[in-house]
Amino acid sequence: MREFPLTLSRFIVQNQASHQGATEEFTSLLTQIGLVGKLIAQDLRRAGLIDIMGTTGGSNVQGETVKKLDVIANDAFVKVFQHSGYVCALASEEMEKPISLPGNWPQGKYMLLFDPLDGSSNTDNNMPLGAIFSVLKYDRADRLPTDEELVRRGTEQVAAGYLLYGSSTMLVYTVGQGVHGFTLEPGLGEYLLSHRQITIPEKGKVYAANEGNYHKWPAGTKKYFDFLKVSDKATGRPYSARYSGCLVADVHRLLIGGGIYLYPGETDRPDGKLRLLYEANPLAFVVEQAGGKASTGTSRIMEVEAKKLHQRVPLIIGSRQDVETAEAFIQGRA
Repeated sequence: MREFPLTLSRFIVQNQASHQGATEEFTSLLTQIGLVGKLIAQDLRRAGLIDIMGTTGGSNVQGETVKKLDVIANDAFVKVFQHSGYVCALASEEMEKPISLPGNWPQGKYMLLFDPLDGSSNTDNNMPLGAIFSVLKYDRADRLPTDEELVRRGTEQVAAGYLLYGSSTMLVYTVGQGVHGFTLEPGLGEYLLSHRQITIPEKGKVYAANEGNYHKWPAGTKKYFDFLKVSDKATGRPYSARYSGCLVADVHRLLIGGGIYLYPGETDRPDGKLRLLYEANPLAFVVEQAGGKASTGTSRIMEVEAKKLHQRVPLIIGSRQDVETAEAFIQGRA
């Protein structure tokens, strides 16, 4: 008889004993993230039929135009975790300040940081979208966390991952013991284990970057991109360009097939565009656990000192050999 694939909840329970510091609350928290994914995926499937496309007319704390689906996705995270009992604070790329959840405290031992809808510029074009999450442990029982206590190095994450909304809906996560991927089976309403112990290839043949910004890149970054395009069979060049405008989709492609993603610092924005706490840190945790590497170009992403909630950082992420080659160019060693 054909064995039925493991569901997300069953897989987490079976592996809970091997997760350092794992608790029933932690297991349920990851399951709740899966629920958020189902809710958002449902809205995305009908996005062209109901009035959730386009912009709200406002801007978020980053100064970026807010899409209606940004608000819907952010609200889904907040509503699910507001009464979950597992999380005592929430912080989002779309919210200026974190939300404390006194109703979940002191039993809620975790803090959740998230980008509710990555690649929202794709919403009007039926292209891939995603969400990114980072989980931190909160150990104090005498008071709720302050805003500053959510601002931590990536090395302090206890779990991280992403939801990908494409031809199928996927949940990919790590708790520091490898990376696993689950695909939503719409008929069952369950996430089924589809990618066990994902391992990123040591080297790839594709790169993902917004090359429209080439003229704003530092000399070392330009030199690296020029290098990628020069034919050399011995080193597998030229590389092919694959850029979707959705960070989650681009990183997922690299996680499965290898390669490199870059959103470097620019002359008018040396700190880069992507957010350290909501995007770079969680994806760095995932990629490192799969055997890859994540860097600013000069240092490991997860060791960057976090100073503020909406801090930006350059991001170079993907196959270990590719990232190390990029670092050599950026640092003037190649």
